[in-house]
Amino acid sequence: MPVKKYRPVTPGTRFRLGNAFTELTTSKPEKSLLAPLKKSGGRNNSGKMTVRNRGGGHKRRYRIVDFKRNKDNINATVKTIEYDPNRSAYISLLQYEDGEKKYILAPDGIKVGDIVKSGRNATPEVGNSMYLSDIPLGAVIHAIELRPGCGAVLARSAGTYCQLAGKEGKYAAVKLPSGEVRRVLLTCKATIGTVSNPDHGLQVLGKAGRSRWLGRRPRVRGVAMNPVDHPMGGGEGRASGGHPRSRTGIMAKGEKTRNTKKYSNRLIISRRKKKNKK
Repeated sequence: MPVKKYRPVTPGTRFRLGNAFTELTTSKPEKSLLAPLKKSGGRNNSGKMTVRNRGGGHKRRYRIVDFKRNKDNINATVKTIEYDPNRSAYISLLQYEDGEKKYILAPDGIKVGDIVKSGRNATPEVGNSMYLSDIPLGAVIHAIELRPGCGAVLARSAGTYCQLAGKEGKYAAVKLPSGEVRRVLLTCKATIGTVSNPDHGLQVLGKAGRSRWLGRRPRVRGVAMNPVDHPMGGGEGRASGGHPRSRTGIMAKGEKTRNTKKYSNRLIISRRKKKNKK
C-alpha cells in the first residue's frame, strides 16, 4: 500500500499521511452481507459510562465476514477487494461455484479473479484456508482459530502474520506477531499468507478531528486530574503523582497482571519478548 502525502493547503493536511487505497476495486459493498451496527458510546445497559474516551464517529454498517471458512472443497473466485470501516485490513468478496457470496479478510497480494479454496483438498497458496495439520512447516499464516470450528481469532489486523514453527502430538507450535510461541490444536484452521494493508501503521491522522470521526474522544492524562478522579492526580504544580497506575489503581510499567492460574498458560511455550528497559 503506498502512503499518500498531502499538500499542506490547511493545517490539518500539513503532516497528514493517508492511505492511497490503490488495491481497492470497488466502493460499493455487497448489500446482502451488510448488517446494522449500533454504537454504545462506552455506556452499558443502564447508561453508565464504563469505557472512557469513546463516542461520536461516522455512522457505519457492519460487513459480515466469514472467519470460519467452513465451505470446504468448493472453489471460490475473488470478485472484489474492498474497504471495511470496522477493521484495519481490507476484505475480499468471494463467489463460490454454487453462487453463494461471502466476505473474507483479504490476504496481501490477492487479486480479482484468483481462485481460493478451503478444506483438506486445498493447497498452501495465498488465500487458501487449511487445517494446521496440512500446512507445511515454516509457512506464513493468518486468521488462525484457537478452537476448531469457532472461527479465526489470531492475526486478523492489517499486516500481521504468524509462522508455523513445529508440530508435536495433537498440537502445532505457532509463533505469534508478539514473539510468543503457543500451542494450537492441529484441527484448527488458518489462512495462508499475511493480512492485507501492511502500511496501515504509517498513517498520520493530521488533526484531532479525524480522530473524532473514528469515534475517539479526547483523553485526559491522570496527572492533570484531581485526586478524587485519579490516583495520580493532585499535587502542587506539575507533581508526578507517584508510581504510574491506572484509574482503578492497577500498577503500570512492568507490573504483571496476567492470572497465574489462567487455563491457557499450559499452551504457551515461550512468552512474548519484553521491551528493553533503559
